[in-house]
Amino acid sequence: MFSQRDYLKTHMCVHTGEKLFKCEVCSKMFNRNSNLRIHMRMHTGEKTFKCDVCEKMYCHNGKLKIHMRKHTGEKPFKCMVCDKMFSHSGGLKKHMSIHTRENPFQM
Repeated sequence: MFSQRDYLKTHMCVHTGEKLFKCEVCSKMFNRNSNLRIHMRMHTGEKTFKCDVCEKMYCHNGKLKIHMRKHTGEKPFKCMVCDKMFSHSGGLKKHMSIHTRENPFQM
């Protein structure tokens, strides 16, 4: 149960896909105000997430998590053809061109 009508309206956006919150800088739309606030860090340059190893700063926790793979050696992306592992999805995508003979950067 929601205590306020606005909370219910915001919650319903999860189900409908409606996006009520607009970035005034780039006009990108969001279904939650919290997502808009996180997005705004990109425009303001605010970086609140710090790597404990090298002290590099990031504006999104997800970016820090990806960065940490450099220190941990984690490679969660696996080629289903040859089992080679990658730390980033882009590395796997580029690698797949070896098997498919496609150029992923071709326009």
